[in-house]
Amino acid sequence: MKNLSLSSKEEIQYKIRTGSTIMKTFQKHKYLYLMLSVVMTYYVLFHYVPMYGVLLAFKDFSVFKGITASPWAGFKYFNEVFTDANFWRVVTNTVLISTYKILFSFPVPIILAILLNELTSIRFKKAVQTIIYLPHFVSWVVVAGLVFSFLSVYNGVFNQIIVYFGWERINFLAEPSFFRSILVSSDIWKNAGWGTIIYIAAITGISHELYEAAIVDGANRFKQTLHITLPGIMPTIVVLFILNLAQFLNAGFDQVFVMYNTAVMETGDIIDTYAYRKGLLQGEYSYATVVGLFKSVIGLTLILAADKFFKKVSGYGIF
Repeated sequence: MKNLSLSSKEEIQYKIRTGSTIMKTFQKHKYLYLMLSVVMTYYVLFHYVPMYGVLLAFKDFSVFKGITASPWAGFKYFNEVFTDANFWRVVTNTVLISTYKILFSFPVPIILAILLNELTSIRFKKAVQTIIYLPHFVSWVVVAGLVFSFLSVYNGVFNQIIVYFGWERINFLAEPSFFRSILVSSDIWKNAGWGTIIYIAAITGISHELYEAAIVDGANRFKQTLHITLPGIMPTIVVLFILNLAQFLNAGFDQVFVMYNTAVMETGDIIDTYAYRKGLLQGEYSYATVVGLFKSVIGLTLILAADKFFKKVSGYGIF
């Protein structure tokens, strides 16, 4: 230590203090770190390790040779994907379905949270919350079964109403023009209630003094919502909107997979179902990898662009 300069001694002492602080923090919050390790392990195993498979997009993959030993193919499969008319059809379907879900599904939890906040009866409020949360825990297989029952040609509720008014029965599930509306409607029913949790928490965090001051100034409930509640939860809305944009091309594989059929392929086939058929059913692994990589790159681009845009416009963002 005698031969060390003053700056070197200070640097060593700083590192010792930093290491000691880290160890004390870890000891203090060891159970929180233990719980965090489970989440981190999940993401490493199922989100980061599989990224090695992206190499398939650039190789003539052979099951017998494996990923590493398979010969390089350059951008061969990129050319095949981007010149395939079917690929652009499913991209169009995915963009339209995702756009409809954002336009119609995203505002519903916000509206529900504001309406629930207006309820004065705590018991009734909790009952309503429980009822609208429940569909989130129902699998898409069960939801699809309910949709099929409601829209059945001969026994469905909607067709019974149509016949009652003297109109002809409609096979909703085989009509391409109805399929996207069915997807959006069932998505709202299943997920809107669950989405209110975060917004209700955000509303709870708004100071009651603001509402009291607004009442003194003569503001009614609508004006209080417009000028206090909405601005108060705006950071939450922006963050969730940006996160939704990151999943923009995830139009809902589970939902579409259990509901679509050959009759509605024209408007219901999306990127995920297309990649599933190409990769797992037809064995075109490299082609399917390119499709998945395209979706991931677009998702990353959207979230970065949206974050930058909202930071400039509203001052709120993620990064």
